[in-house]
Amino acid sequence: MRIGELARRTGVSERSLRYYEKQGLLAAERTPGGHREYADSAVDRVIRIQELFAAGLCSAKIVQLLPCIRDTDGGPAATATPFLVDQLTAERDRINRMITDLVRSRDVLDEVIDAASGGTGDTGDMGGEGAAA
Repeated sequence: MRIGELARRTGVSERSLRYYEKQGLLAAERTPGGHREYADSAVDRVIRIQELFAAGLCSAKIVQLLPCIRDTDGGPAATATPFLVDQLTAERDRINRMITDLVRSRDVLDEVIDAASGGTGDTGDMGGEGAAA
């Protein structure tokens, strides 16, 4: 599929797809006319890249991680090195600290909202407690 089709199917801009390719996150074949051609599996790969960026990983870390993840189901492949596992453990710990900080910030905001609302207790929390770190 061409870059425009991949962008449409993933909701990711063509510019971002070119960036992913430049960073080594995504591969494309070239037609004789120089157009990018992506395999159907590129859709899953781009979705996975987006999830990893959303988790706060940088492109350099994602390049290391992608060979350890199957594109089709997101499950682990058996290619992680001990060094990568250590780095990913540190990354997970960083994310857990961020979650803890965000929950603390949300709790403070809830208290301020509750006080400013006259103590109605309606803080807008949809019942979803933050993940424990």
